[in-house]
Amino acid sequence: MTMLILFVFVLGLTIGSFLNVCICRIPRGESVVFPNSHCPHCGFPIRVYDNIPLLSYLLLGGKCRNCEGRISWQYPVVEFLTATVFSLTFARLGLELRTGVLWVFFAAIIVLSIIDLQERILPNIITLPGIAVGLVGSVISPVRDGTARWVMDYFEVAFSQPRLYSLFDSLIGALLCGAFLWLVAEVYFRVRKIEGLGFGDIKLMGMVGAFLGIKLALFTVMLGSFLGAVIGIVYIKASGKSNRYELPFGAFLGAASVIAALWGNQILQWYFTFPRH
Repeated sequence: MTMLILFVFVLGLTIGSFLNVCICRIPRGESVVFPNSHCPHCGFPIRVYDNIPLLSYLLLGGKCRNCEGRISWQYPVVEFLTATVFSLTFARLGLELRTGVLWVFFAAIIVLSIIDLQERILPNIITLPGIAVGLVGSVISPVRDGTARWVMDYFEVAFSQPRLYSLFDSLIGALLCGAFLWLVAEVYFRVRKIEGLGFGDIKLMGMVGAFLGIKLALFTVMLGSFLGAVIGIVYIKASGKSNRYELPFGAFLGAASVIAALWGNQILQWYFTFPRH
């Protein structure tokens, strides 16, 4: 088991290296395949032995071998974060189809979160295909939300194929969670007369709903809002920024969605069974 987790960690480092390319190039509308990796300062192509995830950054002291320009912290952080999330997923679920589906989801979430932190955008090229991939993923591996079965039982309708319940759960999650966040954004705008949420956040939550179902998606919204409020207030006060400072809400939703996917059901079960006097 230890060797398998180590293998998954190395796999995560490798995928994280590619995610760095996506993070850097997608906001600029560049190809993530061509040209090969190069130094952003001098444009010198990065050699294979200088492109080993995490290790090369440490050996080079965070500098380009050619021009000694500083390499962004983003590269090792994204690589290590991806490897850690992949390993946690494997340790929690084992080697099954759901693990692979969540790896795809987490890879997209990491790219979107870092881009939102840096650029305050959530590119459609990730969120919209992500919704479609989430729907397909629900057929490959069940979402197990339970909402679809409750709706079908209420209307006394039954699906002959169990996978259709999962697909319906995914579709409900994508549509209702996106609609819920749109309603929140609309109400906020009409009350405060300023935009609190962008359509990127709405499409992001549509993707989260497609992968996780409506229950865990709504849990993501609540947890993401809590994280955004606490961390945002602390950051704004500490940095002396205005209350109108635009927080990267997508990044908070991204972090919350990872927690929801891995531990959300256990957290909700604990909450609803917690004794109240």
